Formats: sequence, C-alpha cells, structure tokens
Amino acid sequence: MSRLAAVIASRKSEGGGALIGYLPVGYPDLETSIEAAVAMAENGVDAIELGLPYSDPVMDGVVIQKATQAALAGGFRLRHGFEAVAAITARVDRPVLLMTYWNPVVQFGVDRFADELVAAGGAGLITPDLIPDEAADWLATSDRTDLDRVFLAAPSSTDERLKQAVEKSRGFVYAVSTMGITGARADVDSAARGLVARLRTVGATSACVGLGISTPQQVREVLEYADGAIVGSLLVSALATGGVDAVAAAAALLATGKSPARAH
Repeated sequence: MSRLAAVIASRKSEGGGALIGYLPVGYPDLETSIEAAVAMAENGVDAIELGLPYSDPVMDGVVIQKATQAALAGGFRLRHGFEAVAAITARVDRPVLLMTYWNPVVQFGVDRFADELVAAGGAGLITPDLIPDEAADWLATSDRTDLDRVFLAAPSSTDERLKQAVEKSRGFVYAVSTMGITGARADVDSAARGLVARLRTVGATSACVGLGISTPQQVREVLEYADGAIVGSLLVSALATGGVDAVAAAAALLATGKSPARAH
C-alpha cells in the first residue's frame, strides 16, 4: 500500500475519510502558492494536489483557469512544480501529488519527470487526460519509481473503463462527480454516489470524489460513501480573495466535514 493510500485508509478507519485540497502552483506567485499549500496541510487537509498550469486546461472551470493563466503570465515554468513539492514536503508531512495534463510530461521526458518528482518528495501524479490503455510509458515508469498514479473515472465511463481505472490506479481512483468542468456547485451531483458504487463493484478500495465540493456538509455527504473528498475551486477562490489566511480558514472549515455528524 502506498503512503497516500495508507493515509486515506487511516482516515477512513477513523470513521470519516480524507480531505484532499487542490491549488495551482505559481498562483498568485510561487512563494505564495507554497505557503497556501502548507496552510492547507496545517488546517486539516490530508493530502495536497498541486496543479501544474497548462496553456490548454480543458477540464478546469473559470476559477482555476483564471488562476493558472495568471501563473503562466507570471512566469511559471515546469521546474517550479518540483521546487514547490520539495518546499512543501520539507515543512509538512502530507502526500503531495501533481495534477498535470500529459503533454508537459511527455515534452519534459516521462522518466526525467518521474525522477525529478521523486527527488522532490512527491507522491505521484493525477493525469486527467491520460487513460490507462494509452499509459504504457507512465505505467512502467511509475512502477520503477513507486509513484502513485491516479486515473479518472466518470459517470459516463463504461464498466470496462472503470475496471481499467481501478486496476491501474495506485493511491486512489479519482471519481469525477459531474460531467463537464470543475467548479463549486450548490449540490454535488448525485451521479457521484452511483459512480463510486460502480467502482466498488469492479474492485475499488480507495475512491475519492472531486469536482463541485464546496462545503463541510458536502464533504460529510461524500465521505458517507467515498474514501476521500477533493476540493479545488473553493480553495483557489479563497486564495484569490483573501490570500493564505483565507485558504487556512477555508481548509479548517472544510475539515469539520471529515467526521461523521453526531446525533444531538
């Protein structure tokens, strides 16, 4: 079991589940993005997902797109991702994943990318536009380096695709709760519950739900059936409007949803 999977399993055994927080590297600048990630970890986030800004972020909603575009305009370079991971893992004991579209990894060199991530103390990759049956290079490299590999599963995925995602993922399977792009929503799509049930049927032991979670109540609801809740847009909005202190406060509030509701 990977360290990330162990963290998720530990939180699940406590009666709740894991809270995973997303922020883009380099927004509003590199140092602030590092401080914001550390603040999340110090306020109840169990694992950190760092997004690498990319010129064509097809899955990201408006909030995250604006942040990543600002990071790119501010001079973000791929090496800053590794620098951020190293700085964060030196200060907090949390698994740190990079979320990246696949093209930058290929351009950098798959083996080189993995080795740099290992050297920085990173846990693995979330690859939203890479499907398992097209991931031979990454499967081999992640096996060599013991990095986690998180593939996505969507409500529209066939059972065969879900089975592939479960069999090839390590750390957790990312269950996309809604069709479309990221962004906080008033209600997390009910399709998430059905998707996780389908993932369980094909063998998933660690499934985390993302896209649209923005309140402690939604975190609690998701953790009734999933192993982790992934929050992004809300935290990015907090950083945009209130800086690191607002991220810390938002993370602390979301973390109150990790434990089951107590009867009064």
